[in-house]
Amino acid sequence: MPLGTDTKQYETPNHPYQGERIATEHSLLDRYGLKNKEELWRAQSELRSYRREARDLLGQAQGDETVVRRSEEFLGRLKRVGVLDEGDELGDVLSLEIEDVLERRLQTVVYRKGLANTTQQARQFITHGHVVVGDQRHRIPSYVVDVDEEDLVAFDENSPLADELHPERAEGQ
Repeated sequence: MPLGTDTKQYETPNHPYQGERIATEHSLLDRYGLKNKEELWRAQSELRSYRREARDLLGQAQGDETVVRRSEEFLGRLKRVGVLDEGDELGDVLSLEIEDVLERRLQTVVYRKGLANTTQQARQFITHGHVVVGDQRHRIPSYVVDVDEEDLVAFDENSPLADELHPERAEGQ
């Protein structure tokens, strides 16, 4: 078995039966069209790792060249992905919310661009291979769309959905 394939890429909640957390999770699942809570927990773990790295960098000596370089690389990565805005700094990473991470998923970008009527429909279009980013077909709804790729998200030219008169197309496209 290849190294790392048997480890989970997320952490489950410490207390499985908290009504308020469960209700919040369900509303996020509905709003972003996630298949199950595992997808939500993966996004939460990703956010947790962003915050952890920011805390580590903030805690180190700020005058050190390697810390400054690592901070710039880290912020550049988050800005390229679109989780942070251009003017944001290292401290702003600590105030990120789970929605900031979920908004960058291909599934959400397809829905926000108006290519699908619902997030669930966006997920279906992606998994069925109707959506391309540039000239690359993506079948994974959790693919993280970079800011410069966002304008390249469209229907595949060979897909029946590329026809604007297709009945499944959202109104007014």
